[in-house]
Amino acid sequence: MPLRFTLRQLEYFVAVGEAGSIALAAEKVNVTAPSMSSAISQLEAGFGLQLFTRRHAQGSTLTPAGERFMEQARAVLAAAEQLNDLANIMTNAVRGSLRVGALRTFVQLMVPSLRRSFEDKYPHVDFTQIELDQAQIFNELGSSRIDIALTYNLALPGDIRFEPLAILAPYVMLAVDHPLALRSFIIPEDLLDEPMVLLDLPHSADYFLSFFRHLNRRPRVAERTSEINVQRALITNGYGFGITNMHTVSGISLDGRELKFVPLQSNVQPLKLGIVLSRTAHISRTIQAFIDHCHETVDTKQMPGVMLHKPLSSRLRSH
Repeated sequence: MPLRFTLRQLEYFVAVGEAGSIALAAEKVNVTAPSMSSAISQLEAGFGLQLFTRRHAQGSTLTPAGERFMEQARAVLAAAEQLNDLANIMTNAVRGSLRVGALRTFVQLMVPSLRRSFEDKYPHVDFTQIELDQAQIFNELGSSRIDIALTYNLALPGDIRFEPLAILAPYVMLAVDHPLALRSFIIPEDLLDEPMVLLDLPHSADYFLSFFRHLNRRPRVAERTSEINVQRALITNGYGFGITNMHTVSGISLDGRELKFVPLQSNVQPLKLGIVLSRTAHISRTIQAFIDHCHETVDTKQMPGVMLHKPLSSRLRSH
């Protein structure tokens, strides 16, 4: 019996189902919208199913049949990827697609240089980086829309595996003319009466506020932002202090003003930077190569622009 579909058609179908729009999906996978629409129509005709309800203003919505079809399409694509991985193992090659999520608070500080060195080493890997917050990372891993991610050990679900790469001690970020900027260290009590510029992202905000929990008082949050560069610009312009676990070598914000990092002493455990992936995920040769590259790069070379603390010697490995 001849096949009624191609893997490319399934890839386009899944892309549209996830994006909710042919135009958005076409942009994501870098093909024309008419080509993608044609592939979807051929898939529907081949199986005699309506997979999407198309509304011009609302995009493309999966029908009940389309939702069930999506589950199986993902399984077929995953099986096809395992065939690619088998070929890579037999030919000792690292190639194929790699979708890497990264926590948006540090992606610009380290991911491009990490990606550059990985792609230079493995030029046949199609590398895609996606900037996400912590909650989105867990959701995308659970739905297999990304293969692996770089993030902190914050609020890790039980179905997520974490491989530590480095310890990130906390710092208070201040304008250089702030009265506390000349301190050799700061304790949370010193900050209670100071305005705070909070990086307000899922899980991250709770962590930054946890430094004050033992005092039974909340800091005076004067400003909230979900963008790290906005936070730093507010701080350098005198709107308050911030807390971070990424001590950049350059203390200059995007508006050219200088930022000061002062160690924050507290009983709160420092964050760990690491790799996260689903415990049920298939660890392909390409994914394992990226895991190994992260350990080698972060442990021994550090990351340009970022000051990391003592590397963690214990490492997990796939079996």
